[in-house]
Amino acid sequence: MITINKTNQEWKKKLTPEQYKILREEGTEAAFTGKYHDNHDKGRYVCAGCGAELFSSNAKFDSGTGWPSFYEVAHSGAVELREDASGGMTRMEVTCARCGGHLGHVFPDGPKPTGQRYCINSGALDFSK
Repeated sequence: MITINKTNQEWKKKLTPEQYKILREEGTEAAFTGKYHDNHDKGRYVCAGCGAELFSSNAKFDSGTGWPSFYEVAHSGAVELREDASGGMTRMEVTCARCGGHLGHVFPDGPKPTGQRYCINSGALDFSK
């Protein structure tokens, strides 16, 4: 359930142009360019749009894809999934449950224990140690 509802103008004032493109226009940063793809610090990853806790560094792994990857979310209800048929393929889009911001996609090729790979744009995240 989306609990934060802002106008596009309000989002543009709050977010950087890159964050806006990713979170509000469903953009994607280029592989290996995001600030968190190679981050190994311990902490939590939150939505850059609204600050909701999304992922823990404990669930982060190196998928080799160039984007931060996690095998599970921080808590049930942190994200919402919806089918995405853009780009000539069908996949599951991951959005922030609080503000509806686009985060990335989830794939069923991750490690144990979940087998999931949440492939998330660095520009959609903030990190705190």
